[in-house]
Amino acid sequence: MPHATESTLPSGAAPADALGTSAARARSEVLEKQIRKEPGRFRVLTGDRPTGQLHLGHYFGTLHNRVRLQDLGVEMFVLIADYQVLTDRDVADNLTGHVEELVLDYLAVGIDPARATIFTHSAIPALNQLLLPFLSLVSVAELRRNPTVKDEITHSRQSSVSGLMFTYPVHQAADILFCKANLVPVGQDQLPHLELTRTVARRFNDRYGQGHSVFPEPEALLSRAPLLLGTDGGKMSKSRGNAVTLAADADETARLLRGAKTDSERHITYDPANRPEVSSLVLLAALCQDRSPHEVADDIGPAGAGALKKCVTEAVNEYLAPIRARRAQYAQDRGYLRQVLRQGNERANTIAEATRNEVRQAMNNHY
Repeated sequence: MPHATESTLPSGAAPADALGTSAARARSEVLEKQIRKEPGRFRVLTGDRPTGQLHLGHYFGTLHNRVRLQDLGVEMFVLIADYQVLTDRDVADNLTGHVEELVLDYLAVGIDPARATIFTHSAIPALNQLLLPFLSLVSVAELRRNPTVKDEITHSRQSSVSGLMFTYPVHQAADILFCKANLVPVGQDQLPHLELTRTVARRFNDRYGQGHSVFPEPEALLSRAPLLLGTDGGKMSKSRGNAVTLAADADETARLLRGAKTDSERHITYDPANRPEVSSLVLLAALCQDRSPHEVADDIGPAGAGALKKCVTEAVNEYLAPIRARRAQYAQDRGYLRQVLRQGNERANTIAEATRNEVRQAMNNHY
């Protein structure tokens, strides 16, 4: 889920730069120490839109953080944002299938439904009812200038964009705040959404809190690799056809990586600023091998892009082999996938209804 975005904050609020990338990285280091010391203090909300199978960018951007946090003892809520898929009408036609594919990816990477609540938007009415009061706290200008929304609109395959697209950041705020999550593992491109969530929480508390905080201001926990490039050198994305999915087999992975964009310089170095495409491939191999990217680059050196792609392909296929095996096993029991969702939805509903009632009481709208 969920560079700071400019926003109009209430008096005394933290500046938008407080959630800029460099500040978020520094804060993440502090949070990591606190998590290891007292994991029970934290509740995480994270999730994805079911628009297709998850890919390596998702995995190293946030999925592995979810599993790690779960294993440390942090309370975990994993949202399948099926209502937000209505902004992608071609995907919404097979929504049930996409939801199940997402559950498969979650289980395959190690998210444990006994320790994590996996649930869907459409099954939690009280969560969605928070959208209206939250929208009243945000200006149209703030929604228009959200960089993630602008990027989604730019790359949309539709002839027109629905109004739902503009509510997307506020809907994410409802996702995070309904369970009062105080920690959100994200890639750097999601920082603007989280900043808006913090703004919504702050404004609700200021307007309706009567001296106490109804909602926490959740913090970002950046992953080890906040951004991996796709095979075309752009942002890795399901919709752009430039991603290696977790479900891809070894041959498909090799084919995709063979076609990955590099540059004309033969000697392989790790230089993200000047050689982003090559460096992204080096970083991917390093993450899979648990090595330094500089070590990987030095090993390949003058052997060139062909050797780099071979190294990356072998590293990715070896790393994903057990994940793919678990995915295939879970795929044989679709009834179990539906059971996971039923149980997660029941728990999320209980929490959402309690939060909605608290919001009504704070707004003097309870009867």
